[in-house]
Amino acid sequence: MIKQKSLVAGLLSLSLFTTTLNALEVNITKNLPFVDININGKTIRIQRIQDTTHKLTNSYAKTSRPTPPFGIQPYQPIEGIQTVSELDVIDFIKNKVSKNRGILIDARMPKWNRAGTIPASTNIPFSVLTPSSKTSYRKIIELLGGQKKGEKWNFKQAQNLLIFDNGPWCQQGLRAMQNLVKIGYPKSKMLYYRGGMQYWQILGLTTTIPK
Repeated sequence: MIKQKSLVAGLLSLSLFTTTLNALEVNITKNLPFVDININGKTIRIQRIQDTTHKLTNSYAKTSRPTPPFGIQPYQPIEGIQTVSELDVIDFIKNKVSKNRGILIDARMPKWNRAGTIPASTNIPFSVLTPSSKTSYRKIIELLGGQKKGEKWNFKQAQNLLIFDNGPWCQQGLRAMQNLVKIGYPKSKMLYYRGGMQYWQILGLTTTIPK
C-alpha cells in the first residue's frame, strides 16, 4: 500500500511538474503552448513571445508602402494553389519538413532573409527561380524534385512546397510560384502562406536568424 501511494504521489508530482513546465500565458492555441520539432538532429521550439506588452518596432510595423509595387495581394493569387494559415505552417514544419517530405521556402531576397525568418525554412529567392540555362538554376529545380527531360521538366517526384514572403503586400512569393508554374511544377504540390513574416511576427511566433 505504501509503495502504491508513493507511486501515485510520484506520478501526480510529475504531472504537476509537467503542467507547470508547459504552462504559458501566451499559447499558440488554447491547448498548444509550443511545438518542439527536430530538424537535422537539432530541436527547434516554436512558440509565441510571452511579453504581453511587446510591440513590433521593425519594418513590419509599417502600415503603408508605395503602390505599385507593394499592392495588397489577393487571398488566393493563383487558382489551384491553396492559401494557408500560421497553424498550417507549423503543421507543415512538424509533419513535412522534419520528415524530409517537404520544403518551407522563404522566397524573399537574401537581405530580408538575413533579418529573420521562419524556423526550418530554406531561402530560395524568387529571382533565382526564373527559368535560365544556368547550372545553379537546374540544381535548385532538381533539389525541388524536378528532372530535366530534354527541353522540359518532369515533376513526378516533386517535393511538397510551402512558400512565403514578407506578407500580403509583398509579391516575392507570388513571383516564385508563377515561375514554378511556368515550368510545370504541380500546383497541388504548392501551398502559399499569405501572412508571411509580417503576420508571423505580429503573432509573436519564433523567428530565427540564418547563420
